[in-house]
Amino acid sequence: MAKVLISPGKYVQGKGVLKEVGEHIAKLGDKVLALSDPVVLDLFQEEITAGLEDKDFILESFHGECSKNEINRLKKLVADQEIEVVIGIGGGKTLDTAKAVAYYSELPVVIIPTIAATDAPCSALAVIYSDEGVFEEYLFLPSNPDVVLVDTEVIAKAPARFLVSGMGDALATYFEAKASSLTKSKAMSGGSPTMTALNLAKLCYDTLIEYGLVAKKAAEAGVVTEALEKIVEANTLLSGLGFESGGLAAAHAIHNGFTVLEETHNKTHGEKVAYSTIVQLVLEGREPKLLEEVIGFCRSVGLPTTLADLGIEEIDEAEILKVAEASTVKGETIHNMPFAVDAQMVKDAILAADRLGR
Repeated sequence: MAKVLISPGKYVQGKGVLKEVGEHIAKLGDKVLALSDPVVLDLFQEEITAGLEDKDFILESFHGECSKNEINRLKKLVADQEIEVVIGIGGGKTLDTAKAVAYYSELPVVIIPTIAATDAPCSALAVIYSDEGVFEEYLFLPSNPDVVLVDTEVIAKAPARFLVSGMGDALATYFEAKASSLTKSKAMSGGSPTMTALNLAKLCYDTLIEYGLVAKKAAEAGVVTEALEKIVEANTLLSGLGFESGGLAAAHAIHNGFTVLEETHNKTHGEKVAYSTIVQLVLEGREPKLLEEVIGFCRSVGLPTTLADLGIEEIDEAEILKVAEASTVKGETIHNMPFAVDAQMVKDAILAADRLGR
């Protein structure tokens, strides 16, 4: 299998870059649809307007769900207004809607995340829901966004929990990519992992361990520091490239398993992934020193290390087995691990990780 690396056309990050968006998209077109979360529009309309002052632009509020009806509404707007570039500004569903609208309209797309909670902004993927918010399908896109622009001043104004959640999502990147590389599993890039993807994933992990706690403190103060810049890059770019071109394995599959338990529904994606990463390391039989480092990091920044931290106060082994069974269904990424995995193994690793975390 060929090795493949995919990435956004351009990645821009820094304090105040939202006001410079126009110069970074100059070659893409002049007639712009800027789709934004209503809350983001209220907070940052002045910066968005300043950034697009040399463009013919329409500011449009996102209606709340990345659904086919919302995508079709915006496709019509794009066609009627002869739009040349689609920009998404906000959280994950807004960004995914912008990606989908641009794809169906055959236009370039610019992604401007306002939180650093996941590694999705750089990816060639959108998640489609019903109007009621029920998952329907993944939309795999033929290319990554043309531009990803991250204003760290905007990120710093968001609740620190989002930044920490992004660290939880990023924590899995290296361990999943490493496992996938051993089996030469096909990643979302369409090929097996490159050395570049693996090294970016390792840099992502090293950055989290070194700067994570210091960056969290900056986020709690609402200020931009060099540590915050490094963690935003790790959460967004390094983890994004690492997972997409490096591959997924047990951690994200176990995350998906945890979604069957209602107790975990108020936890973020990254919070569940962080605990699931510890489970993957237990499953692999990794050395105690590494487990201590990962668990210590999670504790320091406030990521879950026990089932109670995920909202599971009373441990019912039958319920944990349901999580394990959902994690190991046919087609799940846990089967990219370099050894056969079954539900009983995952259940045991979940329970063992909880004891370690205590």
